[in-house]
Amino acid sequence: MTSLVPSTVHMRRRFVLSLLAAPLWHPAARAAAASSEVPVIPITDAGAIADGATVNTRAIQSAIDRLAARGGGTVRVPPGVFVSGALFFKPKVHLQLDRGAVLRCSTDMANFPPRRTRIEGHFQERFNPALINADGCDGLRIGGEGTLDGAGRPIWDEFWKRRRAAPDPHNFRNLDVARARLALIERSRGVVVEGVTFKDSQFWNLHLYRCEDVTVRGARFEVPDDYKQAPSTDGIDLDSCRNVTIERCHFSVTDDCIAAKGSKGPRALEDRDSPPVEHIRVRDCVFRRGHSVMTLGSEATVVRDVVVEDCTALDVEMVAVLKLRPDTPQRYEDIHFRNIALDSTRGSVIGMQPWTQYVDLGGAAPPQSVVRNVTLSRIRGRFGALGTIKPNPGQTRIDGIVLKDVDLQLAKAGLDVSGASGVRLENVVVNGNPVSL
Repeated sequence: MTSLVPSTVHMRRRFVLSLLAAPLWHPAARAAAASSEVPVIPITDAGAIADGATVNTRAIQSAIDRLAARGGGTVRVPPGVFVSGALFFKPKVHLQLDRGAVLRCSTDMANFPPRRTRIEGHFQERFNPALINADGCDGLRIGGEGTLDGAGRPIWDEFWKRRRAAPDPHNFRNLDVARARLALIERSRGVVVEGVTFKDSQFWNLHLYRCEDVTVRGARFEVPDDYKQAPSTDGIDLDSCRNVTIERCHFSVTDDCIAAKGSKGPRALEDRDSPPVEHIRVRDCVFRRGHSVMTLGSEATVVRDVVVEDCTALDVEMVAVLKLRPDTPQRYEDIHFRNIALDSTRGSVIGMQPWTQYVDLGGAAPPQSVVRNVTLSRIRGRFGALGTIKPNPGQTRIDGIVLKDVDLQLAKAGLDVSGASGVRLENVVVNGNPVSL
């Protein structure tokens, strides 16, 4: 006869599963780590000093390396301000930032020596690594209630100073100023980033490249309100990633809050280093400030199966941005924004149009692109305008673009559509009046 009482093995298994579902900083998770003797090294035990000035790269890296040698564990940042240069995590080594803990970027770029790195749709042979670097780290956990601080203000000031002094400021590149991202996670599966604040990044905040099955939950991405335009401070860059969930996050930056990225150029579809961005879910997030809720591009080829839902957008310039590069064959399909609450006096709901900065056909014929099955539904509140839908003439086929069940108070009522026949408005009401094309 089978016993109705769970076996000890089954009870232990359920307990372990419940802990795996708990946040990394949850007391039960900490207790379990202690009881099972999972190695945890506070960086102070490795010699790190929380004085906001000492560069602790060597001490923190030694903690990472010691844990890796022991088969894995967690590097713990206790309360205090710890400055560091580039850190390189290894498989089965995780990062925990306690409440009150600040891991701050050095602003001396000598602490981020240039190396080969993925950036802006290709591999740059010599550019700065991130503060947190993880390559091939399946199951990586970055969690806690602490802060990754880019200390970006002097770097941003230097960027604008050099850009203003450039012979042609419009062609001054993002890569022309040395600066560090806060986190670059590459070729990793089963990654969880939870609870952490990403603050004042010198460049992109969280760059994910060729990652799968990633969850970013309850994180914050912030730039100071008094800095008008911190350059290239994207919140999350999904570079050639698949199966990513972003939920209950807060964005207040001065570039794209979330960007889908890949490759660029007329031969981009041949780039084996840049597979499609696909199966992306964004939900229950607040977009307080930023260039866009979500942007497809600037470097992107195939982006498909993206859902952004149940979110609030405040002072963002656009909700949905689809950048159409005339030098890159692109395919954007099955992109859906739904149940979005807006509350601002400016901004556009959609911006789908040519993007020509840094375009280079390299002598090739202009490529063909497709945008299909894009919907924006159940959009409510107040905003600036519906926006713009325009193809690259003779290059972009646009089909199945639908705005449905939209009820907005807008400063500008119409939708600017030209050269695109596959656009429909269904039950769109602006300022109390039905709108049609």
